[in-house]
Parts: sequence; C-alpha cells; structure tokens
Amino acid sequence: MAKIESDIKAAAELLNAGKLVAIPTETVYGLAANALDEKAVAQIFETKNRPSFDPLIVHASTKEQAASLVEDWGPYFDKLYQRFSPGPISYVLPKTALVPDLVTAGHKTVAIRFPAHPLCRQLLEALDFPLAAPSANLFGKVSPTEAKHVDEQLGQKIEYILDGGRASVGLESTIIDLSSSKPIVLRLGGLSLEEINNCLGEEIAYTKSSSSNPKAPGMLSAHYSPGIPVAFGNLAENLQKVNRLKTGSISFCRKIAGIPENQQRVLSPRCDLKEAASKLFEALRSFKGQDIDVILAEEFPNEGLGRAINDRLKRASVA
Repeated sequence: MAKIESDIKAAAELLNAGKLVAIPTETVYGLAANALDEKAVAQIFETKNRPSFDPLIVHASTKEQAASLVEDWGPYFDKLYQRFSPGPISYVLPKTALVPDLVTAGHKTVAIRFPAHPLCRQLLEALDFPLAAPSANLFGKVSPTEAKHVDEQLGQKIEYILDGGRASVGLESTIIDLSSSKPIVLRLGGLSLEEINNCLGEEIAYTKSSSSNPKAPGMLSAHYSPGIPVAFGNLAENLQKVNRLKTGSISFCRKIAGIPENQQRVLSPRCDLKEAASKLFEALRSFKGQDIDVILAEEFPNEGLGRAINDRLKRASVA
C-alpha cells in the first residue's frame, strides 16, 4: 500500500523524480505529476485508467508561477483571481507551447487552478514546476475527500499520499472558460455560479455535459459511479419502484420514510448546501459493503452549490 504521511520534502522528492504523488486540496485529493514532464503525466492516465481525450487541470501556487503557461489572461481573469484564488475555481486560458498536448488533450487551452489547501500550497512553493492533478481515483469513480479514500483505490499503484486531512469543500473546482470573448462555466463545482455572476457584474452562461472531446475535466456524461446504481430525481416516484429494505438514500435535510435508518444519508439536517456539498462524495462511497441494490438521490435546490450537487448526482446515475 502507499505510504500516507504529511512530509512535503518526501512528496517533492518523488515529484522531482518523475513519480506520482496524491496531494490534498480543499476540493478533493488529486493525483499529481510534473505538468511539464510528458512521461510523468502519461503515468496519471495509466494509473487512473483515464482516457487521453479527457484533459487535466494544472495546479500552481500563484499567477506568477503559471505565467509561462498562459498566452493571454484576457479581460476577466484578474478580477476573478483577486476575488476567488486561491480557491475552488479553475480558469481555461490559451496555452503556451510549454504545456504538453497530453495535458490538454490536444486543445490549445489549459485549465489552471490555484489551490487553497495550505499543505498543497507549501508543496507547490517547494517545486520548480506546476502540477497536473486530476482527482486521485480510478476514472469514472467517486472522487476522494480523504487520504484513506485514495489508498482504497490507488494504494497499490502509487508510492505516496500526502495527507492533508479531510477536504473542506468536497466538490471539484468550478471551471470557467476565459479563452473566448465571453466567459462560460464548463463545470459547476465548489464555487457557485451566483458568486461568479456577482463578481463580474453579469450573468455567466454554463454548459452541460459532453460525451466526447471535452474542453475541460469533469464534462463527461457518465462519472462519479459508486459501484451501485443511482436513481436521481423524484423520490416519491422512485420509491414506488424499489425494495425499500435494500435501498439507500441521499437527501438534503430530511429523512425518507420506509428506508432503514442506517441506509440513509442526510447531508445537512440544517439545510446548508455548503455542508451538503462537502459530504456528498463521502455519502456516495459509504454504501459499499451494505446489502444495497440501488441508491435513491433526491434533487437538491437548484441554486448555489445545489446546482453542482445535482450535476454530480445526475452523472453518477448514468449507467
């Protein structure tokens, strides 16, 4: 199994040697490699069983560290960067030739993020290169929010997991494309659409999932599978179709009548969408080992982080 420690020096040595290291961020744990080393990046795709048409996010500590990767920051970047970075937002921008095509799946743009997790930031500051890092799980499975989740899926395949505790946000970053004349959100995530709209003073469009050649990570229709079928949507309707004794449930702040207590996951009894978002992936993976045939997931309020929760549950329900 992988070594699980909080030793930045050990993690940096492995990354400098072209190896993979699982790293903590405030969103989810990432599987990191030197973003400028194509051989190291290739190991990410191999280890995750990730298709090469699905691009990666590049992590940097500051705009200055990322400057050599970006051709043009555009008119919107600075305002968003000053307000939200470091934090759970990634920016798609025109790339320079320094970024390998493998990282961007052949696109002329690169997604860049400035993570807020203090241990991750210390690691980035200790390196002479940025890190390419998708979520540290097998492709299509539930994203990890703790070091032990990484170990369960990838512990036999990687040497080291930098343990930074539980991810505070628990959803991947929101991705906004700034490479065209008007910004567009490509993936809903840990920063709400409302916050972005308020910052820019205009309503930003967002796109739905894509089944092929996505411009950013997390845009594929089927993703986040917990290994048990997920039925997302109208709970009352779905409850009529299942054996309640062999059903799990994920709900916002209320319990579901007829489903055994230990098979229910109420994400926020106080109806707080941020709390619910931080517990979503943990809830999806928590049914493993239980005698469950299906997980019923209700639709969350379609506002704030509720949009991103609904997005993840919808993708988890695609067979």
